[in-house]
Formats: sequence, C-alpha cells, structure tokens
Amino acid sequence: MWRHLRPLAALALLMPSLSAMALPGFSEVRAAHRPSDAWLLARDGTPIAALRLDRTVRRLPWVPLGEIAPALRRAVLASEDKRFLEHAGVDWQAAAAGAWSNLRHEKTRGASTISMQLAGLLDAESRRKGRRKLVEKLDQAAAALRLEQSWSKNQILEAYLNLAPFRGELEGVAAMSRGLFGKWPQGLDEQEAALAAALLRAPNAGAAVVARRACALLREMRREALCHDLDAVAATTLANVLHRADQTPPLAPHLAQKLLTRPGERRRSTLDADLQRFADETLRRHLRALDKHKVEDGAVLVADNATGEILAWVGSSGELSDAAAVDGVTALRQAGSTLKPFLYGMAFARRDLTAASLIEDAPLTLATGNGLYAPQNYEPEHRGWISARTALAASLNVPAVKTLVRLGADEFQQGLRRFGFDSLTESGDWYGYSLALGSADVSLLALANAYRTLANAGRWSALRATPDANAAPCRGEHCGAFAGAPRQALAATASFLVGDILADRAARAGSFGLESWLATPYWSAAKTGTSKDMRDNWCAGYSRRYTVAVWVGNASGAAMHEVSGIAGAAPVWREVMDWLHRGDDAGRRRTPSAPPAAPPGLIARDVRFESSPRVQAEPPRREWFIAGTERSIVRVAAQKSLARIRYPAQGTVIALDPDIPPGRQRLPLQLSSRAETGWQWRMDGKPAGRAGRSNRWLPQPGKHRLALVDATEVELDAVSFEVRALRGKRRDH
Repeated sequence: MWRHLRPLAALALLMPSLSAMALPGFSEVRAAHRPSDAWLLARDGTPIAALRLDRTVRRLPWVPLGEIAPALRRAVLASEDKRFLEHAGVDWQAAAAGAWSNLRHEKTRGASTISMQLAGLLDAESRRKGRRKLVEKLDQAAAALRLEQSWSKNQILEAYLNLAPFRGELEGVAAMSRGLFGKWPQGLDEQEAALAAALLRAPNAGAAVVARRACALLREMRREALCHDLDAVAATTLANVLHRADQTPPLAPHLAQKLLTRPGERRRSTLDADLQRFADETLRRHLRALDKHKVEDGAVLVADNATGEILAWVGSSGELSDAAAVDGVTALRQAGSTLKPFLYGMAFARRDLTAASLIEDAPLTLATGNGLYAPQNYEPEHRGWISARTALAASLNVPAVKTLVRLGADEFQQGLRRFGFDSLTESGDWYGYSLALGSADVSLLALANAYRTLANAGRWSALRATPDANAAPCRGEHCGAFAGAPRQALAATASFLVGDILADRAARAGSFGLESWLATPYWSAAKTGTSKDMRDNWCAGYSRRYTVAVWVGNASGAAMHEVSGIAGAAPVWREVMDWLHRGDDAGRRRTPSAPPAAPPGLIARDVRFESSPRVQAEPPRREWFIAGTERSIVRVAAQKSLARIRYPAQGTVIALDPDIPPGRQRLPLQLSSRAETGWQWRMDGKPAGRAGRSNRWLPQPGKHRLALVDATEVELDAVSFEVRALRGKRRDH
C-alpha cells in the first residue's frame, strides 16, 4: 500500500503553493527565534532580572541539541517518529499504515514525521489561511522532503524541540522544562521526559490522560517501572504550569521595567550583582525588624562617584510590600532634613556664613501669606547660640530656617535645581520657609546624585545605569539625573566644608551620640532626614568613591510609628557602605576611604568662641574658612544678623479701600528684631527710609518688592507682595 503513496509525494512537490515557498535555512530560523522575555544583565553579564514582554506566548532562549537531555530526545523520537533517522522526510510505512487504518475506520497515531511537523511550524502562512487538512498534509510532506535535503537530522530535531508547543502558552523545550519542571532541559529525567513527549500529541489534555500516555510510552521503551506514581507527578507538574515564574533571580525588577523594551533582549547594566543582592537582602532584613513600627517599604541606590555608574538599584522590599511594583528609587517623597547640607553649602559659598558663624537656636515665629510659621526642632529644647557646623551636623531646624531667611527661598530653590532636583518646579516662595526642612518632594535617585555632587567637589554630572551613557532608564518620571551636561552646582570650597561637617562625629554628637550608625571606621559624610509625621525617612551619604542613599517608609504614604532616619534608613546605609569598604577573602581592603584634601581657597585656622551672658561658648577648635572669611575669635556681636522682614510677609495681597483716605492706609514696614546700624529699606529698588524706625509706606497698586540692605548695600532679606485697589464709590459726608 505504501508504494502507491509515492505518487502523492511527487504530486505534492509540484504544488505551486509549496514549490513557491522558500524554506529558510537552519541558521536563519535559529537567528529569528525571539524569546518572549527580555533579560537585564549585571555588569559582568550575570542575569539579574527577567521581564515578560510578549504576552501571546511563553518562549525562552534557543537550546542547542547537545544541551537537551538524551532521555527527552529518545522519548520524543519514540513518541513522534520512530524511523526519524531512517526516512528522508516522509515515513511511507507509517503513512501506509495510517491510510489502511483510516479505511478500516480505526484510530491511528498519524503519520506526520518530525520533519513534516517542523515544516508545518515553519509555514506560518498556511496556518493563518486555515487550509484543508489534506492539502496541508501534502504541503508538509513536500516541504519535509525538501527540508531533509538541506538540513541535517540533528538540525531538524533541534529546531523542532525549540519551536513545538507543549502546554498552553509554553512553546519550545526551554519554556516547557522551566515552566513545568523548574529546570533547564539538560536536567530532565526519564519520567519527566515521557510526560513532556506525551504533551506534544495533546498539549491541553488533562493530567490523567497525559500520565496514561506517558506510561504507555515508557512501556514501549521498556521502562515500565517508571510508571509508578506517574499520575501524582503529572497532577503536580501540570498544576504548576504558567504559575512558575522565570527562574532568573528577580534582583532588579524595577530597573528591568525601565530598560527592557524588546522581547529577547539581553541588556547589560552597570549593576554589581553581588552588591545588588546584598543591598536587597539588607533592606528586607531591617524592614522585618521594623515590622511593629508599621513600615513595609524601602529603596536603596548606590552610585560610583567618579563614573556616575549605578551599582545597585533596589526599588522596593518585594514581598514585604503591598505595593511592590512601585519604584521607591524614582517615586517622589518629602525630603526632610536631607536638603539642609545644600542650604548651608549655598550660604557658605555666598559668604553669608562660615562653619564657625554663630546662629541662635531659639523659638522663632515667622509671618507668611498663609499665617504664622513656627519651626520646631526634632527635640523640643533649644540650644541657644551655636555654630553653623553644629547646627548642620546636629540637624537643628530653627537655625536652618534662619539660614533660609538670609539666603532667600528663591535662591535656594534655584540652587537645588542646579543639584538636579528637577521635581522642584515651583518657585521658592511657593514652598516657603519650610523648604529648609525638606517640605519639597524629591526622588531617591535625584537625592543620591546630589550627594554624589558634593562628593565630587560640587561638580554635577549625569548618572548612568548602562554602559551607554545616553540611555536614560526612565519614561515619564523626572529623568534629570540621567540628562544634562556637567555643571558646577556649588563651589568646591563650600562642598568641602559641607562634607567635612557631615563627617564630623563630634559636631553631631549632641543629637546622635559619638557612636551612631553614621560613625564609620573610614571617612564618610552622611545626613539623615525624616519628613512630617514620620512618613518618610532617609539616609544619604558618601565616601571617597561611593554614594549610598536609602529611603524607608510606606508607599501608601501612611505614617510610621517612632521611626526616624537614624533608626530606619541609617542602619541599611551603614551596612551597604561597610560592604563596599570591607576587606576581601584575602584580607585586602576592598576600597579605602581617606579624608579628601582641601581644595585651593580654603584656610585652616584655630578659632576661639568668646563667652558672654548670652552665649554658651563652644570649645576651641581648628576650623576651615573660605579665604577672606577667616577669623580667630568668634563673638555674637560680630555675626551678621540673620535678618528678616516681618511685615509685609512674602506673598501678601493688600487691598486698598476706596472709602478710606490714602494717608490712613499707609503700610508699616516691620522687622522681626532690632535693626543694626546702617540698615535701609529699598522699595522696588529705590530708597524707602532707614530700617528699624516707624516707617509707614504709602501703597501704590501693583506688584512690589521690598528689600532690607545693610550699610554696605548687601541685601539681607526681601519679600514680594501685591497691592490691589478695590472698586467702589466714595461717600460724601
């Protein structure tokens, strides 16, 4: 009977539908294979995250035949094509037997060889057109004969195993093996191989049917003993299908979401796989310890100071979080006290303050357009007159607000933008005095790069997460950390002063003690921060080579219970920083961190603080000064007062009543304290009288700017306000 089928094959070879189809070569098919996933690689090529991008099918990388278990190859050949190595593409004997069975109306296993099935998998066009079964079989037979003329048997079997559908959306031997058995194909045993081969004939059959067919195959292969407990194995295996994730460790899922765009992509990042794993585990361990304090989320970013390469990007606490998909590295949260170093740095650069300048830490109330603002320290008591070094290191709030009053909110906001905080889109006046205490929303990403800027002598440059410096791993978020030309955000002298203060454990001892999480055995500069109602806490800092930034809080915005920056984020920061500077297995220190050398323009002087009834003197010390600001003795009287304008407040809108004579609507120009000798008012740039006297200004409709200047014409404070004229009609009396 089979001899009579040979003319059918000859006829198939002449069919125009197939003779016109160009069969691809093996190399072409293999090169065109695209996994449904994409992979993020560490800097050394280690896979650290997989991302499913093609949702129509689950396909993993192509597996060479030599990496597929011999047990699976034997089972597939026994199940699908016993004479695969003997025929030339069509098994005429099986075809004849199948035809005879059809004539007798008996069930048959079919006569499609592996070569014919592969031809069908390659001929996607015929599958789309839905050809009749007989025509499709003839097409496949002709294609199989041609395929065997140009492909080797091993190539045909390899391609078939990589393209065949096994179960549901699992396509190819790699997806099947990983999805069902949790291993690569070379690890499949004979029992698993029989189950896999049984799926080729009935990909969506129930577990009992698959087990029965696999057992029949094992008997045929004289491995009947392996049928024991096959029902249970099949039930367990098939119950897990589509629920078992790709087994690439999900070390950097958030960065993978930002960088991977094409199925099959394998993109190298700058991440260090070992550091990424350590930072992730450290964050989770500390968050578990804080469980009773109602905190579940956190994020960590590590950057190389010199290159800007991101070495670790931990976006969340994973299974500990109810919002694990939220990336804490790019999410905007209130910055807390982490902005204070930039405030003092700008005041140093403008020479409004030195590290030895005395600022009074005392109760303060400021008038604003929305009422009175009274900043409070983290601890309720005030310390009186203290140096700027102590105020910054101890993170005192009142001195910071007084420094902002002197610097100006607009100038501070613009300075923060130079540091890369592109989320600060409003004017400084919009944020108000609370900007000194971190009321603005920033990302951990921008914060880390801003501290890295301090580490680099005030020189800002873009971060990068891939070897390609032009690839920004963000879409839609604030991406300023990855774009922009290098710029000098702060003078090198001022940056050095800030770093020297943040590294001074004696200066911060009053608030944090001498042995806190910030007190490293190597040189480092760090600052913590806690936002309003303990909704966020931070720790950011740097050594000579690395910058580490940590956020701890709740993605929902819920408040934590008694968790400050030193208790929540700082322990994670310290462990990651220690890992970066620890010795290796041979006892060599991985990366030493010595104090940086002072840049040109700085002078070291012994300084003494003069005591008085108003001042509790700080101990004498060696202090750094920007050239031209140095002094040996510091007195309260010698300090430039942190002057401010009490009235009108910033943003005030004043309405003129047409029923009141203009002379009775003069505005009082008021200071918060006694004026110094020589201070003057300037209204819209013009002299408006001596400050401190009972000055009353005749208002004019429009927008105005009131400034306070000292005897040398240096502006001490300024506010903007508006005068409006109400419409009305004067009444005759």
